[in-house]
Amino acid sequence: MQPTDTALVHLAKDPIMARLISETASPKIFNDYAGDVYLALLESIVSQQISVKAADAIFARFRNLFPDNYPEANALLLKTTDELRSAGLSFQKIKYLQSVAEFSLNNLIDRAHLDVMTDEEIVQYLLPIKGVGRWTVEMLLMFVLDRPDIFPIDDLVIRQRMILAYSEQTSGLTGKPLYKVLHEIAAAWRPHRTTASRYLWRWKPIV
Repeated sequence: MQPTDTALVHLAKDPIMARLISETASPKIFNDYAGDVYLALLESIVSQQISVKAADAIFARFRNLFPDNYPEANALLLKTTDELRSAGLSFQKIKYLQSVAEFSLNNLIDRAHLDVMTDEEIVQYLLPIKGVGRWTVEMLLMFVLDRPDIFPIDDLVIRQRMILAYSEQTSGLTGKPLYKVLHEIAAAWRPHRTTASRYLWRWKPIV
């Protein structure tokens, strides 16, 4: 989902966000999963706490373990720990991947089922999966399900960029008071907080 004129006009009502947008190239968003929530969840777990380059390599080796490079849930659960370890996966990540597979066999996670849910309903629906936290689901909402009004406040880059851009409002604040102010700032961006967040990620502040 590319930024729309409507979203940009709305966000520009915030002078600081307007300046940030003017300084930043339009984010180009590519959805590699075409709405495949199951595959996106597997990739998000593989990517946790490692570099993008390492994650891409491990996920490619993981997919190569399966016919057509697709880790169907039943096939994934039949793989031995040694087979999965051969792709470079840790024991913990193997358990998390198996949790995704088990969840998908017992719960619907296709677009038709999720698209009728609210953002928060999807968060609560997927949180029982081991290894999946709120941030993971918010990334799924933004980049796979194309939800327009997601504000991932737990993302470190988002917080750091907002603190820099809105230094007058955030100066000296930490913890809950900081989160409260950041939520108040972002409230003005509704219903286009996803677009605002994408600009924050791409913005290169001069410090």
